[in-house]
Amino acid sequence: MAEKLIFAAPKGRILKELLPILEQADIIPENDFFDDASRKLRFSTSQSDIDLIRVRSFDVATFIAFGAADLGVVGKDVLLECGYEDLYTPIDLGIGKCRLSVAEPATQAKTDDITHWSHIRIATKYPNITKQFFAQRNIQAECIKLNGAMELAPTLGLCSRIVDLVSTGSTLKANNLEEIEVIADISSYLAINRTSLKTKSSRLKDIIKLIEEACS
Repeated sequence: MAEKLIFAAPKGRILKELLPILEQADIIPENDFFDDASRKLRFSTSQSDIDLIRVRSFDVATFIAFGAADLGVVGKDVLLECGYEDLYTPIDLGIGKCRLSVAEPATQAKTDDITHWSHIRIATKYPNITKQFFAQRNIQAECIKLNGAMELAPTLGLCSRIVDLVSTGSTLKANNLEEIEVIADISSYLAINRTSLKTKSSRLKDIIKLIEEACS
């Protein structure tokens, strides 16, 4: 029996948008996958040669890049932040759409001018993207790494600006923050390990085609 393919799926909102695509591609997880009480981390699917794992969004890229998973779904934000060269991303799935933006207190945004910045302290989950973005504008960005509750940073005096994902902007508004600059538009991609694509080429190309058709 051939070795199973491992498909890494991100937890949370993107997973909910991904499931209809997988269903259309006839990659349907076993019932335990939908059981919140289940402690399993690896699940069989309707495809006998594909198992599904469910992990954090940043971990999906790591599992694929280092060959622990053959393919999965990764947001453009994670792709840009991690910069893994071993990921092949043939399809923009058109899900998980949002934007990566700079935000600051609304009162400050009224008079602030980004062209006058030279050095800033900024809270973000994306220090690599943030530093690169501001370096292109000759601005030195001192990044404070946070993994959540980013909107609290300006409120509690940790720093006055953040870089974070923005969808509707309602969370920013609720915390008296305003989006002042968009760094990148974000969506999620099918990502494949390049070595797997060589060694398991035929099957992976079949899956790419199924998922591409499911997205069309």
